[in-house]
Amino acid sequence: MASVEIHNVKKSYGTLQALHGISIQIEDGEFVTLVGPSGCGKSTLLRMLAGLEEISGGTIRIADTVVNDLPPKDRDIAMVFQNYALYPHMTVAENMGFALKLKNADKREINVKVERAARILNLDKLLDRYPRQLSGGQRQRVAMGRAIVRDPKVFLFDEPLSNLDAKLRVSMRAEIKGLHQRLGTTTVYVTHDQVEAMTMADKIVVMRDGAVEQIGSPLELYDSPVNMFVAGFIGSPAMNFLTGEIQADGFFVGDVRFPLPEIASELRGRRAIYGIRPEHLSIAEDGIAAQVQVVEPTGSETHLVLEVDRQEVTCVVRDRLEVKAGDEVRLSPDPNRIHLFDPADERRL
Repeated sequence: MASVEIHNVKKSYGTLQALHGISIQIEDGEFVTLVGPSGCGKSTLLRMLAGLEEISGGTIRIADTVVNDLPPKDRDIAMVFQNYALYPHMTVAENMGFALKLKNADKREINVKVERAARILNLDKLLDRYPRQLSGGQRQRVAMGRAIVRDPKVFLFDEPLSNLDAKLRVSMRAEIKGLHQRLGTTTVYVTHDQVEAMTMADKIVVMRDGAVEQIGSPLELYDSPVNMFVAGFIGSPAMNFLTGEIQADGFFVGDVRFPLPEIASELRGRRAIYGIRPEHLSIAEDGIAAQVQVVEPTGSETHLVLEVDRQEVTCVVRDRLEVKAGDEVRLSPDPNRIHLFDPADERRL
């Protein structure tokens, strides 16, 4: 195991700058998720950490060693890719032990490490099978086993669950998190799925356009987003944003008054963006009038898409509601869960 320090790392492709001075401190044994929309630079950063992309500027340190110029094989890392990259003519055991075989490891040592990894991943009864005889989830576990047998200082995961169906992704999330808890190996995990990031990580790094927007624990990012991008990206369904004006007795969207907690007097009279998460809105008799546009029952909860003064609002309720499009309901925001943002720079006020 080892800590990882990424300091002011930059990546350019000719005149195009893909990463703009990224700095991240990853502690020994920590599970860190890089999350953001497609094209934000998270996979590029992971490939630079792995040694598969050259670094245009800055330093990457694994443990006490600067690895900028080290080839991948000398960095003591193991990477699990989105595609499983298994050799079709090799058995599960041969695929898992292949990297050790290339290092001329003793055959007995290879067998011991492969059997250990297979037990951890519940693959011990599949060691003689070929990849074509495995399900998608089993193939992904073989790819993880191939990384485990190397006993690396750092695990790198590049969107490993993207090719799996929804139900299997949920079970594999639990397996990867359980694996990290058992092995305690420093892990860097790339995903565009914020649910994966929230459920698995000790620390999340939210990226956009080659820069870091915010770093923190899942609940820190959920409760205290620094800007509208983080607020809208973390949490599902996404946070509601309403444009209006802060006044002494509340936040006004047109003539509609939304409640506010106690606010600084200098904010009164200014335009702002009112942020409230769908799960922090409830249905109440004396709430804000809203017209139902769409009803989405999911079983355990119901998602309502509503309109308030020509602005769209999403609400998540646990109760079974007998409502349909066109009906009027009344919404009550939790005043302690409200976020205000500057409409100019989208920073949290």
